[in-house]
Amino acid sequence: MLLLKFTFSASQPLLFQGLALIYIYLSQQTKESFMPKLISFLHPTLMWGVLGLYLYTAYLGWQSSRLKSVNAETRKELVRNKVGLKHYQVGSVLLVLGSALGLTVTYINTGRVFNGTHGKIGILMMVLIALTASLAPFLQRGAAWARIGHISIGVVLLILYLCQIPTGGQIVQAILKGG
Repeated sequence: MLLLKFTFSASQPLLFQGLALIYIYLSQQTKESFMPKLISFLHPTLMWGVLGLYLYTAYLGWQSSRLKSVNAETRKELVRNKVGLKHYQVGSVLLVLGSALGLTVTYINTGRVFNGTHGKIGILMMVLIALTASLAPFLQRGAAWARIGHISIGVVLLILYLCQIPTGGQIVQAILKGG
């Protein structure tokens, strides 16, 4: 049995502490254990949550873009609710959950990241998420090209994400069949 030493500090986010504990636990499991099969469902479960978070982020972005075109009363409401800041913050969480955690769980499950088309599209999505996040400074300066790029990449990401659902379903079915 492999025992890993891991020390927690107050500076580490609770989420990463929990992931470290899950990883330590999994590294100590045998292949006959039910736990590795159970953890295989962590990625699809996480990704459904990421899809919901993605849609919420898109809604916040749409609300933020309305700031320039609404009446004064609605504008005050949107500014008071800090929709632009929330869009940025939730988008940052989305970047971590969708990219880093999705790939980490896939690697824990399979020992590799590139699992056929599904994995390659996942990597492409990770690059596109980083690209759209990199447009944030230009968006804050009001660059029209950055806004068009940000929205366009967001739409492409949503389409790719929806295309991932059937291939992910096939992977889940293979896991259920014991493959």
